[in-house]
Amino acid sequence: MSVLFTPLRLRGVETRNRVWVAPMCQYSADNQDGIPTDWHLVHLGSRAVGGAGLVMTEATSVTDDGRITPWDLGIYNDPQVAAFQPITRFIEAHGAVPAIQLAHAGRKASTNRPWMGGKPVAPADGGWDVRGPSAIAYNEGYPEPSAYSTEEVHGIIAAFAEGAQRAVRAGFRVIEIHSAHGYLLHQFLSPHTNLRDDEFGGSFAGRTKLTVEVAKAVRAVIPATMPLLVRISTSEYVEGGWDVEESVALATLLKDAGVDMIDCSSGGNLPHQALTVYPGYQVGFAREIRERAGIATGAVGLIVEPNHAEAVVAGQDADVVLLGREELRDPYWPMHAAKALGADHEWPVQYARAK
Repeated sequence: MSVLFTPLRLRGVETRNRVWVAPMCQYSADNQDGIPTDWHLVHLGSRAVGGAGLVMTEATSVTDDGRITPWDLGIYNDPQVAAFQPITRFIEAHGAVPAIQLAHAGRKASTNRPWMGGKPVAPADGGWDVRGPSAIAYNEGYPEPSAYSTEEVHGIIAAFAEGAQRAVRAGFRVIEIHSAHGYLLHQFLSPHTNLRDDEFGGSFAGRTKLTVEVAKAVRAVIPATMPLLVRISTSEYVEGGWDVEESVALATLLKDAGVDMIDCSSGGNLPHQALTVYPGYQVGFAREIRERAGIATGAVGLIVEPNHAEAVVAGQDADVVLLGREELRDPYWPMHAAKALGADHEWPVQYARAK
């Protein structure tokens, strides 16, 4: 029997299999106001029809100035909530669990779409002033962020909690907190980007406080039956940067804060990272955190072959695999993988004659 195509239960939610769609930005929100469009309905809905167990939105900002680009999604007002509701209904109607990734881009906010160069967008051109833990620009050509005051950091925690409450109203059944890839919470974790001397900086306890407090605040306002995930960059691939040992320690703190799974990614915070990618290059991170912190994990990163995905979960390296680019190439990957692995997988009745 294929382990990849067995259900997984976290709290009160069960996914039909362990193939999950990773969050992937689409840069296609309506009128630069963070509202999802028909594109998001079709994009996310297709992955539910295609057989994934869980379908997660792109990084969805909890504040207007926390968006990566002016075309990113938001969950900071009621019109956004209303626009998400038909999407979550469709995903759930077709057998998948709708999930949302709550995010804030910090110093990496206010950039252009990738196909338009991806460079910073100045306030005069429709962008905004960026903020961060410390006044350190991401890279040459990027603006220097102004540092948040201690009081403002507490406001960020509140914004994540409010975003989580809106996500519940929007119909999402799983929430993931984005603390990876060099965005705001990750910026606070790293000793390279967090030079603060207040309660949110300095020691490991200070640098991890924002991520942990966000997790606690979100856990406190969502149903007890609702799973909570956190995505982290397990390594920065830079000497003296955030590393696996700190990730294991953070995962333990997050478990105590009510988090149910760690989504194990890596990199993204520093432009000079020494990163080599290959199929499954982050699986070892998921295995180490799973074993040492005693918490469920998700593995992500160039997992494209059904047998590889099966080996990851069957070998207990991770509890789920999250597919990104492979799901962009083939929304029906779960159906094809089930056939390759000899697993029984229910097709939509509209497509059954092709099975």
